[in-house]
This record gives sequence, structure tokens and C-alpha cells, in this order.
Amino acid sequence: MCEDCGCGDPALVPVEVHESLLAGNDKAARHNREHFTEHGVFAVNLMGSPGSGKTGVMEATARSLPRLRMAAMSGDLATDNDARRLERAGIPARSITTGSACHLDAEMVHQALHHLPLAGLDVLVIENVGNLVCPAVYDLGQHVNVVALAVTEGEDKPLKYPVMFRKADLVLLTKIDLLPHLDVDLAAIEAALAETMPDPVVIPVSARTGQGIERWIAWLEERRERAFVRRAVAAGA
Repeated sequence: MCEDCGCGDPALVPVEVHESLLAGNDKAARHNREHFTEHGVFAVNLMGSPGSGKTGVMEATARSLPRLRMAAMSGDLATDNDARRLERAGIPARSITTGSACHLDAEMVHQALHHLPLAGLDVLVIENVGNLVCPAVYDLGQHVNVVALAVTEGEDKPLKYPVMFRKADLVLLTKIDLLPHLDVDLAAIEAALAETMPDPVVIPVSARTGQGIERWIAWLEERRERAFVRRAVAAGA
């Protein structure tokens, strides 16, 4: 388990050290946010389990989103497979290989920004390490948190991993094209999300068929516009 965030034996990371780590991370996150704001780049922290369909959703987004200029960072423990997939889909991408860390942190993102220029971008998607626990704890400087939850993962995942879903601005319910072949109660998943998320927003999507992708893109564009209109109004106040 990761020794940075305290998700393993709590004796490895005393509370005061953990708090110090988070304070340092938050400082780096504020710095990242300044970079994003300066360049007008809307940053999305995309989280979810391994195999939840994060990369597939981004590929489908690229196919349907020529009007926004998008780039990505892709976190993984040991390979750059996902970043190479995104590059093939036409998304400029940078891989962040974490070794044993089960999440990205703000400093990792900051270092990757040196190799992925923000000028000319509209959206940066930070594809976090596949994990339903630790990534929710670390601010990366993003504007929104999006969680990919596959219908294949079980109806009770939001109840079992509530921290992730409490911090989500949006849940993309992925792989819905598989529903006819599964014994899954979609209403039960949505009820669990409603119980867990403070302001439940759920969009069912299929990267394979494209179902729901336009709705996801519309949400993305609306939130980006809201973020930067608010900034312009505040600057003129």
C-alpha cells in the first residue's frame, strides 16, 4: 500500500506527518490552480477504479469534441499505456508513473506541466491512478472532480467508498451498453449515489456506442464557462 497517504498501516504515517504532507500538497495545488487560471485551462480530476473506463471515456470525448482543445495527464503505477492510447486518439498526453503511490499529488502534476504546455488549451483532464480511495484526498489544483463508475463494479460501490463520491461534482456511469448482459439494478446504483453525493449529478455513458457522451461534453462546457465567467466577473468587481 502507499506510504504517503496513510492508506496502509496507520503506524507508518503519524497524524501530524500526514497533516504536513497534505499542507504541502495544498500549497502545490494552489500553484497549479494559478497556472490553469492564467492560461484559461479548465482542469478535470478524473478518478475511478482500474477498468472503470476512464481512458475509454476520454477517447470517446476526443472523437466528439473537436470544438474544445483538450490535453491529458495519465497516472499509472508502472506503464504509459493509457497515455499512448490517448495520443493515438489525438489527445496530447503526458504519462505520470508513480511507482508505488496509489494516487497523483499536486507536485507530480506540477512537474508534468513542464512537459505539457498549457498555452492554447481549453481543457486538461488529469486521469488519476485507478483507485477509489486515495485520489479523493489530494487536491491537484483542478476545477472539478469527476468519477467514472462502471455498471460492472457493483451497486454498492458508492456506499463502500463514500469519500470518493462525496467529493465528486459528477459521476459518469460507464459501460451502460453492457446492461442488457448483466444482472445489475441501475436504479440501485443511482440510489446509492444519491445517498452519498451532496448534490447528485449522474450521466450514464458508453464509450463504445457514444451514448451519453454529448451530454457529458455539454456538462464539461457549461462548467468551464461558469468557472471562467465567474473569474472575469470577480476581476472586474
